[in-house]
Amino acid sequence: MTALRIIVSGVVQGVGYRQWLRERALLAGVAGWVRNRSDGTVEALLAGAPDTLEALVAEARKGPRGARVTDIERREASAADHADPDFPIAPSL
Repeated sequence: MTALRIIVSGVVQGVGYRQWLRERALLAGVAGWVRNRSDGTVEALLAGAPDTLEALVAEARKGPRGARVTDIERREASAADHADPDFPIAPSL
C-alpha cells in the first residue's frame, strides 16, 4: 500500500469537491480522508495501490462540475496517518 497527501488548489471549495473526491475514492477502494483548508484549498490523504492512486490523482485534476483545479501538490505520506477505509470528510483545517 502506498499513501499520498495532496493539496488541491483552484476553485475547489463550495463546488462539492470533497464529496466528489470521497465518492471516487470509495469506488476505487482508496482509504484516507478529505478536508477543506482555510486558505481555500482542499487536502486529502489517499492510501491504496500505486496505480489506483495515480488514476485517482488524474481524476482529481479535473474535479466535479463547477470546480477549476489549477494545481495539485503531492507528497508521499504514511498510511498510518489515519487512512480511514470510510474516507470521511474531516473537519476543516
